[in-house]
Amino acid sequence: MIAGLFRFKGGIKPETHKNASAGSPIQIAPLPKQLIVPLRQSPRATAECIVVPGQKVLKGERIGLPDSPLSTAVHAPTSGTVVEITPHAMAHASGLQTRCVVIEPDGDERWIDRPTLDYASASPKEALAWLRDHGIVGLGGATFPSHIKAGVDGGIETLILNGAECEPWITCDDRLMRERADGIVAGALILKHLTGAREIVFGVEDNKPQAIEALRTAIHGLSGDITVIPVPSLYPAGGEKQLIRVLTGVEIPHGKLGGDFGVQCFNVGTAYAVNRAINHGEPLVSRVMTVTGNVDKPGNFEVLIGTPVEALLALGQPKPDTGRILMGGPMMGFELPRLDVPATKATNCLIATSPTLFPPPPPEMNCIRCGACAVVCPAELQPFELYWFSRARNFGKAQEYHLFDCIECGCCSYVCPSQIRLVDYYRFAKGEIWAREREKSAADAARERFEFRNERQAREKREKAEKLAAKAAATKAKLAAAPTDAPAAVATDTPAGPDDAKRALIAAALERAKAQKAAVEPKNTDALTPEQAAQVAEADARRAAQAAPDTAADAPESN
Repeated sequence: MIAGLFRFKGGIKPETHKNASAGSPIQIAPLPKQLIVPLRQSPRATAECIVVPGQKVLKGERIGLPDSPLSTAVHAPTSGTVVEITPHAMAHASGLQTRCVVIEPDGDERWIDRPTLDYASASPKEALAWLRDHGIVGLGGATFPSHIKAGVDGGIETLILNGAECEPWITCDDRLMRERADGIVAGALILKHLTGAREIVFGVEDNKPQAIEALRTAIHGLSGDITVIPVPSLYPAGGEKQLIRVLTGVEIPHGKLGGDFGVQCFNVGTAYAVNRAINHGEPLVSRVMTVTGNVDKPGNFEVLIGTPVEALLALGQPKPDTGRILMGGPMMGFELPRLDVPATKATNCLIATSPTLFPPPPPEMNCIRCGACAVVCPAELQPFELYWFSRARNFGKAQEYHLFDCIECGCCSYVCPSQIRLVDYYRFAKGEIWAREREKSAADAARERFEFRNERQAREKREKAEKLAAKAAATKAKLAAAPTDAPAAVATDTPAGPDDAKRALIAAALERAKAQKAAVEPKNTDALTPEQAAQVAEADARRAAQAAPDTAADAPESN
């Protein structure tokens, strides 16, 4: 049992702005005209499309199969018809396209058959495959496949359920804990069974008293070591490493994961999805999202995956002075370049901005090395050093200063007196390093192919030379064993050598050819006309005349 709480280094306390939507119960979002379901639900992997345009699908039917260990299945969010399979802009700051399945709903919401799994009697392999095939991923934002995270081979002592939801404006997890605590606890028990954990700990920020009370009511009477612990409201307490530090005192070092220290952490939304998949046979086709900001009706909605953002945003009724639209929170979210992008499993919040709520950022000024960013960095980095190295494109030094330990929480940008958007520089540096790694991998693969080609050509050349040498040796052996009745060479003072033997063989071959030619009987000489017979006789006479001098020259002279 965890006895007390600890602190993580750094952190900030921004205005939460949660009251706008926290009081709004979860509503079911209406069906849009079309659902655009990306086959890439996370940055790590895609799914292999298994449907074709014109095909009828049911709600929960698989439309994409996992194509790598880090991939999960993708399902139809509702029943309807596959209209097309086409590249479409994805929910990302870049606006890049990804392959999507476009489904036109029929309005019937007809489910597939939904068998359940008795996880207590099923093997761990079967249970993890069940999660993969039902598309279960982390709903805290990272969308890491849950079957990988739950499949840690033993050694897990503490299972942490993350209900901190520390970022401003977002309240979807808060409402989920208030309204569906029983389902979350049921999913936590499944994850405890899969990981082999000894205890379950719910970490919930202390500014969510109703959620804490709902979870405590749900665990009342359950056997086993399971507790709900309020944690101080300090951003980013919802970060995995930070929450592990607060609840257990374990500090996860660079390059390590919580599982290496006997701790595994899942979002409460993920636990609820696990419960629906195992106990109810429902794939992950929807999730709870918050619509807030500069809208008349902020709230929380259960939204089908693939719903266009513009349709979802309309549920909140944006005000006339609405400007940019942020996906995610104001600290770690990003501005959407367009509104026809689909909601994904990672989409937890849409924030409509206005000049009043989100004033335009002032221009950047020079870094004064005040060190405020280092004070609030929860990863205990030196953000100003990372800034200089990233800006100077000195990516090697940036990596030496543990660039990839940065969780992009935005604390450094929040406190920077020079208004430098530090996280943007870190994202740029990471992107450049990843791009160079991909280029290096491609160059290494090309070099390996080139070296393999050269080696193959050298081997073929060597094998050809060996074959020619063997053939020459066989020919030499055949000449050495040439028959002795070949025409005798003209006697000279020089002893016979290999050249004489070759000439003898050639002479013998010519004699055989002459004999074969002489033995050839003329053909097609039957039933000749007189004129043809005369022509043949004339030709025979010419040949005889030509052969006569040779015969006379070869005849022996008389004494």
